[in-house]
Amino acid sequence: MNKKERVQFVIDTLEELYPETPIPLDHKDPYTLLIAVLMSAQCTDARVNTITPLLFAKADNPYDMVKLTVDEIKTIIRPVGLSPMKSKGIYGLSKMIIEKHDGKVPANFEDLEAFPAVGHKTASVVMSQAFGVPAFPVDTHIHRLMYRWNLTTGKNVTQTEKDAKRLFPKKLWNKLHLQIIYYGRAYSPARGFDIEKDIITKTIGRKEFL
Repeated sequence: MNKKERVQFVIDTLEELYPETPIPLDHKDPYTLLIAVLMSAQCTDARVNTITPLLFAKADNPYDMVKLTVDEIKTIIRPVGLSPMKSKGIYGLSKMIIEKHDGKVPANFEDLEAFPAVGHKTASVVMSQAFGVPAFPVDTHIHRLMYRWNLTTGKNVTQTEKDAKRLFPKKLWNKLHLQIIYYGRAYSPARGFDIEKDIITKTIGRKEFL
């Protein structure tokens, strides 16, 4: 297969496997999604989904969040890891949302990435999943699979994102990045990789994975 055919094979296979792509992090609005995505850094979505209800029971909006102390937030979210950094980020961005954005999460990359503890990947998730703006957030699953599928050099997530955006139609980005995440978890994990289960890698993957 040439690259164009490989890309179409990925699109067709993922659409067959995952016609529906529910957002894996539980949330009710852009603010709670932003907090959940921030908390998911180096932590599983499943673990985050067990902790966010505890946090959101106390504060599910920036006005209630800043009534808590950083230490109170840290105590609640400790099980997700990196709690000192994440708790400061949650408090700090909540304060900025109130002071600079009238209490609403801004729908643009520049303002989102200006928040503490919010990088490009987190901003991309919020833009795509909360606001429907085409974006291609690259997490470890996407980074790994784009390399295995010989669709990127895999040198860094920035390059992987550029390659994904160049290869896949813009109208598919928001759904496709979730499909790849789901596929990576189920069929092409970092550990316990079984080529017989991974139909996409088996069909179009780099030689070292076959």
